[in-house]
Amino acid sequence: MQRRDFSLQLAAAGLGLGLAGGARAQAVAPVEGQHYVRLATPVAVALPAADKKIEVVEFFWYGCPHCFAFEPVLDNWTRKLPADVAFRRVPVGFAVPHQLHQRVYYALEEMGVLAAQHRRIFTAIHQQNVRLNTEAEIVAYMKGNGVDAARFTEALKSFGVSGKAAKARALSEAYKIDGVPALGIHGRFYTSASLSGSHENTVAVADVLIQRARKPT
Repeated sequence: MQRRDFSLQLAAAGLGLGLAGGARAQAVAPVEGQHYVRLATPVAVALPAADKKIEVVEFFWYGCPHCFAFEPVLDNWTRKLPADVAFRRVPVGFAVPHQLHQRVYYALEEMGVLAAQHRRIFTAIHQQNVRLNTEAEIVAYMKGNGVDAARFTEALKSFGVSGKAAKARALSEAYKIDGVPALGIHGRFYTSASLSGSHENTVAVADVLIQRARKPT
């Protein structure tokens, strides 16, 4: 989903990434500028021991249908990541609708219920046609799904959540993200379906970029 108009046009198939049958092995190495972007200015990695782990960041928005479609592929991929890879999600904050969902994500994280609610929110929006466009709609939805509405509202407006949302916006700006879903690799690269051609290709390209990130710049 592009930042400009909230729509993502997937690149044409036939990029030579050799993913027949869902396999992640690639027939041809991904090409810089075509299948992924190398950042001109590397982004600081938010890990205690950045030299020991490779950070992978998924940039997403709950309202994006392509992010919802990416979820099963991403879940399957993250379960198989090597021990030296640290994965995290970062909700984007391009505009007001995105920023509200940013606060939802971090409020649920603060409450310790994010794992239980993350996929449910996607499903509610994209399969059940639940409107989650205003704070009132979101609070009512959370109450109906077993989340303490008072605690959630307090967390939604908290200083801590606002700070996390601001850091998320700064990170997406540093990565030059203008559409979602996208994967940032260790502050050095990013890829997406609009570059790679499909969600399956995106994680295959990310596998290669993780290998490259292990090497000195």
